[in-house]
Amino acid sequence: MPSLVKAAILGVIQGVTEFLPVSSTAHLLIGNRLLGYDDPGGVFTTLIQLGSIFAVMWLYREKIAHVVAGLGSDPDARNFASSVIVAVIPLLVAGALFSTFVKRVLQGSLTIIAVAFIVGGVVILIVERLRPQPELLDAERIPIGRAFTIGLGQTLALIPGVSRSGGTIIAAMLLRVDRAAAAEFSFFLAMPTMAAAFAHDLFEARHELSAGRVEEIAVGFVLAFISSALVVRPFLNYVRNHGFGPFAWYRIALGAALLAAVAAGWS
Repeated sequence: MPSLVKAAILGVIQGVTEFLPVSSTAHLLIGNRLLGYDDPGGVFTTLIQLGSIFAVMWLYREKIAHVVAGLGSDPDARNFASSVIVAVIPLLVAGALFSTFVKRVLQGSLTIIAVAFIVGGVVILIVERLRPQPELLDAERIPIGRAFTIGLGQTLALIPGVSRSGGTIIAAMLLRVDRAAAAEFSFFLAMPTMAAAFAHDLFEARHELSAGRVEEIAVGFVLAFISSALVVRPFLNYVRNHGFGPFAWYRIALGAALLAAVAAGWS
């Protein structure tokens, strides 16, 4: 299979899974192995995620413009911007400290990914059943203290299989944030988080980006953008009415299948 076709398939996988609580990074790592796609240092995996971020920025361009325009006069806009900045700090610090370990050790272990899938799915089911009654229905009004705690939940996403969106959404729900507001806050938190990851990996890989690699990244980027743009709105509408249970069961089933594959000798 041509490498550009593999890049396109992986771009779609990235776009569909980035904002769902199922871990896009883990899906890309599994997809890389199934397709036989070589991604030294995880450069392709990280760089195409920016396509998903651009997609959500496009979808929420009016809200972004509203927040920026209201920074000088609107308390909700200032609180929202401050909350997003505060929430992203824990992952930036943890990423700076542990990114090398994550890439060299954790991302190479299918067992760790499988266990993270299963544990994450069980946690989602428990939180869906026992979560406190939500009191915050608007992402713009999440207090800074709660935003920081949500950011701590996002750091768990360094473990492949945990899911960045899953960590932030579950943390927010435990802090009495409504499902849809939690998901929306997770979308906005992804923007600076993934932009920083993109800049870091692009700098580290600047000497490895041959013309062929750039073409593959470009294809994956475009497909990730299109796929995410098509998924975000339906996902929000779905969780408003049905919650995250189906995603939890999907995680558990995929994790069990992955453990069975590892036990059978697939690596």
